[in-house]
Amino acid sequence: MKRPKNVTTNDSSNGTGARADAPVGGDGAADVPGAEAPAAVAPELTEATPEERLAALAAERDEARDRMLRIAADFENFKKRSRKEQTDAVAEARERVLKEMLEVVDYLERAVGMQAGGNGAVDGAAVLKGVDLVLRLLKQKLERYEVRAFDSAGQPFDPRVHEAISRMEHPEIPAGSVAAELQKGYRVGERLLRPAMVSVSSGAAKAEPPSSEG
Repeated sequence: MKRPKNVTTNDSSNGTGARADAPVGGDGAADVPGAEAPAAVAPELTEATPEERLAALAAERDEARDRMLRIAADFENFKKRSRKEQTDAVAEARERVLKEMLEVVDYLERAVGMQAGGNGAVDGAAVLKGVDLVLRLLKQKLERYEVRAFDSAGQPFDPRVHEAISRMEHPEIPAGSVAAELQKGYRVGERLLRPAMVSVSSGAAKAEPPSSEG
């Protein structure tokens, strides 16, 4: 004998399958899982009055002016510091060079004092030796500052480093070259410190044509 089919209470066909403990909302949408809540309404922004806009612009203007004044003051202080540092550097360099030269002066004064305190006789060899020592000392001190002489005799005349004083005939040096160096030229590093004073060769003397007389 067949048993009758059981009828469940939550059958979807009879409409009585809803849970008894499910909350019931006012509109039913907020109670459904995953449903989005309605967006909040943003408050309306009131437009600024002309007085408020003018006040904001004036504040921005004052801030920009203060910023520019601070920048100008900082730049002026920077220029003052730079000038002072440059002046101090020049003064220190000048003092170093002068102190080096004072040592040379000391040697020369000692040499003069030794000759003046003697019996009146001058030892020419001793004087020449002393002068040579002082000259070598001076050249050494100049080389510390990269000051060096350059040779010009026999070199092609260059107006950038030579100053022509005269012209002279020379049998061996071609025309346009330095025949004699009258005063040495000097460089400091790669820069010209003083041009050399020179006499420029005009070439060998021209032979006079033989006389037709006799």
